[in-house]
Amino acid sequence: MMVLILGGSGSGKSSYAEKVVLSLSDSSASPDMKRYYLATMLVSDDEGKQRVLLHRKLRSGKGFITIEQPIQIHKALEKMESGKKIALLECISNLVANEMFSQDKIKPEMAVITDVIKGICMLKKEITHLVLVSNNIFEDGTIYDKTTTEYIHAMGKINQRLAAMADKVVEVVAGIPVTIK
Repeated sequence: MMVLILGGSGSGKSSYAEKVVLSLSDSSASPDMKRYYLATMLVSDDEGKQRVLLHRKLRSGKGFITIEQPIQIHKALEKMESGKKIALLECISNLVANEMFSQDKIKPEMAVITDVIKGICMLKKEITHLVLVSNNIFEDGTIYDKTTTEYIHAMGKINQRLAAMADKVVEVVAGIPVTIK
């Protein structure tokens, strides 16, 4: 099963995603299912460090094995054990930004979309349950420079494709999950 969870910053989507992972793995017929947390954030400042610490604290004692994979998300599969597994990928917007901007030159929008979707497809094929967290970044109406606009367009297209691939899509609004699909 693949679940896509969307929401704005501070919406409660991460906490809800963890609950989904725990529910899916607890209800699964496989008690030895490994729980993976695929972390995509590149930490570059104190705020980032604080967010990582908060997320680690929230996951503490829940049996997650953390894999840091800020780019080429499919390579996380090489770090996982065989057998049934569930993974929480946090988050698509960091992954897209890292893929687009972490090289010497900006990767073109279509290449980023292709690479991210291909990586997610590879994960979906190998992982029993895949829970994806993504940001809603399209609602402020502000005009941005060309590069930021390309990132926003890439995010929109990726979220659309992931929603089409997902078995379930949920938007978290003010801590309340709203099922879309």
